[in-house]
Amino acid sequence: MPNTTPLSPDACSTMAEVRAGVDDLDARLVEMLATRFAYMRAAARIKPERGQVRDEPRKAEVIANARARAEGLGLPADAVAAIWEGLVEASIAYELDHWDERRG
Repeated sequence: MPNTTPLSPDACSTMAEVRAGVDDLDARLVEMLATRFAYMRAAARIKPERGQVRDEPRKAEVIANARARAEGLGLPADAVAAIWEGLVEASIAYELDHWDERRG
């Protein structure tokens, strides 16, 4: 039985190995996003007012946290902040949909 655990980035010597690692990581990221969106469903259930779904101070805090973590890891902080901007906006839209479904 072949080993299906991807190599670490530093251990990769072929593009096939790099792609296998990226594909594995992408699958795990989507699974983590499923958990994040489950928290958005919980927030839609908990928040009594639709207007509470969009919380600009919290949005800014989440993006700033991602930016700081990226900077600490030597990643392109602007790119990570942009990704988080999209993620938070998608999360808000998802939460609004679930808020409306529960009460509509």
